Amino acid sequence: MPNDSFDAAVPHPRQSDFSFEVGTRLSNADGSASNGRTGVITTPHGQIKTPAFIAVGTKATVKAVLPESVAQLGAQAVLANAYHLYLQPGSDILDAAGGLGKFMNWSGPTFTDSGGFQVMSLGSGFKKVIDMKSVDQSGPDDAVAPGKERLANVDDDGVWFKSHIDGTKHRFSPEISMKVQHEIGADIMFAFDELTTLQNSRGYQVESLERTRLWAQRCVAEHFNLTDSRIGKDYQALFGVIQGAQYEDLRRQACRDLGAMAFDGFGIGGALEKENLGTIVGWCAEELPENKPRHLLGISEPDDIFTAIENGADTFDCVSPTRVARNSAFYTPHGRFNLSGQRYKRDFTPLSEECDCYTCQNYTRAYIHHMFKAKELISHTLISIHNERFVVKMVDDARLAIEDGTFHELKERVMSRYYAGAPDPQGLETVAV
Repeated sequence: MPNDSFDAAVPHPRQSDFSFEVGTRLSNADGSASNGRTGVITTPHGQIKTPAFIAVGTKATVKAVLPESVAQLGAQAVLANAYHLYLQPGSDILDAAGGLGKFMNWSGPTFTDSGGFQVMSLGSGFKKVIDMKSVDQSGPDDAVAPGKERLANVDDDGVWFKSHIDGTKHRFSPEISMKVQHEIGADIMFAFDELTTLQNSRGYQVESLERTRLWAQRCVAEHFNLTDSRIGKDYQALFGVIQGAQYEDLRRQACRDLGAMAFDGFGIGGALEKENLGTIVGWCAEELPENKPRHLLGISEPDDIFTAIENGADTFDCVSPTRVARNSAFYTPHGRFNLSGQRYKRDFTPLSEECDCYTCQNYTRAYIHHMFKAKELISHTLISIHNERFVVKMVDDARLAIEDGTFHELKERVMSRYYAGAPDPQGLETVAV
């Protein structure tokens, strides 16, 4: 707990080791001011040019992809999961190894989230998820799926949860989360928050928002204590997490509360309906300090990315590119398709003729289709490389388009092709998924 004299608004002297510089500002199509911008985040392990897509390496690996390949496909940074690394192999192991980057042989910037998402998802086993589709508050806030056991319980001090690996009981609090993330050693960490969903009532959202505010103060205090005590370690930036679901007043309140604290940046998280994504990001951009980066948690679909960029998000992360790859789905400029279909058995073209990734330069759809059908794991690797490159390049192109004044033309071109619903022009009778 922070002592009575601690002021969460007072910055730490070492925060100057981390910086964000705003570059080109985006104008709306009608010429009016926009919250979108380019920028540069500077960390002890390098710079991140924004907007940027951050590849997710949950357990200190981007699934099925070597770190060297992640670098080659253009990813500027990776994000690992504090909850998973705490349980296995243990944050102390990463600390002894010299931190996340050295442990996984990644020389660039790194992020860790706080574990809040996993705590929420373990809580009920059913429905209390971030689905971005509908607001359904008909059930109780503490509902649990039939036949499921509640694996996480929240109180004002922190969270008790059971490991999904072996059922052992563990405790996360703001102080424990900070200790774990300092040991993991990422360049950018996130404050411990309570993640709510579209299915939680407004009353619970209000209660949770205050809990997250108090936890944020405790995170800042413990972060500064650990920064002082871990002599010789690189400075780790701490981002506050903005909750408030679909409610404008709660989102703006959270931004004002956390924006007044000495955070290095901010994550926009929690529940939001897909059609309101841009509006919610815009609320946050209007309230948060202009000179600090904004990270949107869990976004990778093209329409969401372009909407988020023009409304003020700087960085993004999502597991989707590698997750769908393990089910043989691959991205193209004309939509997402599934390589498991028989129509690909004799398709000797690359996954996308417009892609410059290692997979598309060296392998055919027919070969990867065969590897998937044969249950050879190389299919996961090859599709994952392509999917990560597709999203990374799309965001890179958006950044360059902001700089040269062609963002809105790029968005129209990408959206009209990707969501046209047309058959795959390289394949035969291909159906988008």
